[in-house]
This record gives sequence, structure tokens and C-alpha cells, in this order.
Amino acid sequence: MGGWSSFTSILRTVCLVQVVHNYLGTAVITYGPSMLPTLNITGNLVLAERISTRTVKLRPGDVVIFRSPESPRKIVCKRLIGMEGDHVTYVVDPKNNDGCETIVVPKGHVWVEGDNIYASRDSRYFGAIPYGLLQSRAFWKLLPLKDFGPLAPKPK
Repeated sequence: MGGWSSFTSILRTVCLVQVVHNYLGTAVITYGPSMLPTLNITGNLVLAERISTRTVKLRPGDVVIFRSPESPRKIVCKRLIGMEGDHVTYVVDPKNNDGCETIVVPKGHVWVEGDNIYASRDSRYFGAIPYGLLQSRAFWKLLPLKDFGPLAPKPK
């Protein structure tokens, strides 16, 4: 009976971890220049919760984790700029000029941008993304320890 008891304990633990990961939240490693200065280029470990995306409680300014519309195997981290129906004005090509365009985010979509507009591939390139691609909302930096704490609002 001792072996069976250990097996059921392990099975329960695995099921609990799976439920927490799929429905409540997870830890995510982020890296790259697109979210500078909010997130490090060399990487951050952040906590992300999945409840906000399922209950449509996201709002502009949140940092979201989503599947790339260009490469579905890739998971991306950007800041939510606009929800469906919002008017969003963005700089089309910030490296070369200050030309702006304004769009209305289509129904069922959101507009996302990196905090570092000079090094971010985001909605300015691939357009508004379907809400269904959103996976979670990042809210707390765990590592590196010097950055431990809540994610900051978008820098001005």
C-alpha cells in the first residue's frame, strides 16, 4: 500500500501544478530589447496571471504575454496600448521620422507595443492582434533580485 500512496500523492501534485499553470498563473522568462527599460535585455523572470485574460479584465498599460501572430510557436511580451474600439495613435517608423497614424482597434482585438519603440516588433508591424492570442498578464518581477517587485507603468 505504501507504493500506491506515494504514486497517488505524486499524481495529485502533478495535477495541481497543471491546473495552476493552465488556469491561474505561471512564471515566464522574458528577454530582448523591446521592453527596455521596464524589462532587462538579458532577461527577467516574471509572474504572470491568467485570470485577467479569461475574464476580460485587462486594461491599457498592462504588460501581456501572448502568442506571436507571425510565428505561433513564439511567446511574446509587450504592453497593452488599446482595447477594441479604442483610437490608437502610433509612430509608424520611429527610426526614420515622426510620422504618425491613428487606427481604431477592431472588435475582438487589442493593440500591443514594446516600451522601446526603436527595437520592438509589435502591432505597428503586424497590426492589432486577436484577443484569443493573449495568454496572461505579467505583474511581478522575480529575478534578477535587484529588480524584485511589481512591474512599473509605462515610462514616459
